[in-house]
Amino acid sequence: MDKKSLSERDICTKFITPAVTQAGWDPMLQIREEVGFTKGRIIVRGRLVTRGKAKRADYVLYYKPNLPIALIEAKDNTHAVGDGIQQGIEYAETLEIPFVFASNGDGFVFHDRTGTSAAKEITLTLGQFPSPADLWARYSAWKGVVSHSVV
Repeated sequence: MDKKSLSERDICTKFITPAVTQAGWDPMLQIREEVGFTKGRIIVRGRLVTRGKAKRADYVLYYKPNLPIALIEAKDNTHAVGDGIQQGIEYAETLEIPFVFASNGDGFVFHDRTGTSAAKEITLTLGQFPSPADLWARYSAWKGVVSHSVV
């Protein structure tokens, strides 16, 4: 199979979702795909009113209900692994999510918005995606939160 011929959705289904679930994320409770969070800007031109393109995060990962902890921006494999990171950071700022990942199905670029990591951005293989406990430990250290188990 030639990855370059796959759509972004195929990359998500065949590579990103399996990597995330293999890391221990529960697909029913902790992973939401194609999460819309704006309806698009309202554009007014004279008497004509239209709405701009809605914004949608490819993945939002929740440590527990109503606590989004990470966002993944996916691209097809004609893009570099980190090509979606800036878009992901912008979405994460809007949604107040601390951890951002970008992927093209070859691996991940991880961006830590908390500023507590040794490096702000690192590249990970598909098999190195962090578990919920790993990201919760980083989040807890940043927020000074006492660890809780997954609900």
